[in-house]
Amino acid sequence: MAYLNSKPRNPKVCPVCGEDVPPKALACPECGSDHNTGWKKDAYQNDGLNLPDEEFDYDEFIKEEFGGASPRPSGLRPLWWITGIVLLVVWIYTLISAG
Repeated sequence: MAYLNSKPRNPKVCPVCGEDVPPKALACPECGSDHNTGWKKDAYQNDGLNLPDEEFDYDEFIKEEFGGASPRPSGLRPLWWITGIVLLVVWIYTLISAG
């Protein structure tokens, strides 16, 4: 007779991936199947990480998320170039005047 509070026993070999399951493991160390998923084959793919599947289209995702615009900047703005040159000149001047 099974008790209501007793833990279900895990299989010695995972029925999903075929790897050995340690005796007191809560889930398969290889694929993550456990008692909550029922040691089902879809447990490996539905692991809660929300990873894209094989049919995921990255270009379509970029269009949906960014409205067709490129997520990369087109280049440095002239203000940043001028700021960088001024800082470089000040740094060189400080090195020369300190020596």
